[in-house]
Amino acid sequence: MKFIIQIIVTAIVCFALQLFFPWWTLAVGAGVVAYFIDNKALPSFAAGFVGASFLWIGMAYYLDHATQSIITEKINKLLPLNAFVLTGLVGGIVGGLSALTGTLLRSK
Repeated sequence: MKFIIQIIVTAIVCFALQLFFPWWTLAVGAGVVAYFIDNKALPSFAAGFVGASFLWIGMAYYLDHATQSIITEKINKLLPLNAFVLTGLVGGIVGGLSALTGTLLRSK
């Protein structure tokens, strides 16, 4: 149950932070959420990864829909993977590693 709660709270906190601050506040938000939700290391990493990944994919889809896919089509021609997959991976890795850091800081 803590896993699902951490995913939801990570997505909400990171979304709120990214409305006003730069992209890297995703790491701060995921780390703080993981610090306060007492989870083990691997579930905390996975929750941070999933929460941040879903958030960034959702935000990318929203921007893609708002701009009628102009930028996404050009990026998909340049990169070997879909732009949404790459966005989710980058956001997920940042969120997962920062959640792991927050969990490990709590354990010391």
